[in-house]
Amino acid sequence: MKQKRYNQEFKQTIVELHRSGTSVSDLSSEYGISEVTIYKWIKALSPIENSGGLTPAQIAEIQKENLRLQQEVEIPKKGYDHIRQKVTDQEIIDHIEKEKENFPVQVMCNVLKVPKSTYYQSFHKVKSSYAIENEVVLARIKIMHAESKGRYGAPKIHYLLTQEKVTFSLNRVQRIMKKAGIRSTIVKKYRPTSSKGQVEERENLLEQDFETTTINEKWVADITYINTLRDGWCYLASVLDLHTKKIVGYSFSKSMTTELVLQALANAIDVQEPKEGLILHTDLGSQYTSDDFEKAVKETKIKQSFSRKGCPYDNACIESFHAILKKEEVYQTSYIDFETARLALFHYIESWYNRKRIHGAINYLTPQQLEDLCRKKAV
Repeated sequence: MKQKRYNQEFKQTIVELHRSGTSVSDLSSEYGISEVTIYKWIKALSPIENSGGLTPAQIAEIQKENLRLQQEVEIPKKGYDHIRQKVTDQEIIDHIEKEKENFPVQVMCNVLKVPKSTYYQSFHKVKSSYAIENEVVLARIKIMHAESKGRYGAPKIHYLLTQEKVTFSLNRVQRIMKKAGIRSTIVKKYRPTSSKGQVEERENLLEQDFETTTINEKWVADITYINTLRDGWCYLASVLDLHTKKIVGYSFSKSMTTELVLQALANAIDVQEPKEGLILHTDLGSQYTSDDFEKAVKETKIKQSFSRKGCPYDNACIESFHAILKKEEVYQTSYIDFETARLALFHYIESWYNRKRIHGAINYLTPQQLEDLCRKKAV
């Protein structure tokens, strides 16, 4: 909302009321003006000692007028009457453009007798149809970029434009975005220090085979770190369905415990209701190799699979999600405390990532759209 403007008479009246005995607080309450603003007016409109009764505002106005007169004297007299008829408007405009860093445009227009409108209209050249098309599409690009909170780059925006029957090539969209300074949010991912403890190798059922035919065939899970100002490091455990890229379960906690990953798995099972034979792939972290987690997996008849030691590619899909989460959400703000972060992650996962964010890997559908299609086919 724009700040309310007041004319000089209004300001002067308020100052006079103050001088007559009305307190600043009463004036503020009566006329809806902040006390700070009133004090500024009082200072500006009160005479300065040894200034002949002039106020700071009056002195500033005199100085401004003196500067204008000085500039008029210093401006080259190329356009004065005795040679004005020999100089074209364009030459005068070129001279003003050259000297605008030294003198105000309005003052030069007055001295050189060129209407200010003539000067500004000289720059309004006819645009090509190509440039006009670019401007129209740029306006739409800005909206799409804003709606994604800066998360979409040229490929996704190009896809959305094609859905609206815009026939621009990807290269053209990239050029438009680059010229306008529009790009997807990219921030370096935080990488925690790796554990140097002894890790026992376990069976890898996934073997980097991320192909699926429908939902709830293969899930991947992992934990990532989220920093907060008041509560320090907190932890997000996520479970992702490889077929839809949907986060089917997650849990957020101040501690990186087995309970954290158990809750994320329980949430996923409760929502998805997977059939027997589902593969759940994780790294060799102590939470996922614990007896409690192994027991919970067996009770639900899920097949547990583990990445090879020192091979991050085995669980690349869930790590990719966490990288996207950091770039698009976590690194864009500072969370005050655990609760603030929890609500922000809830909104990102449930409202944005699962239901609104399109994915190139699944034909530019959202995870929820693809899951809905799979469930409809299964009926």
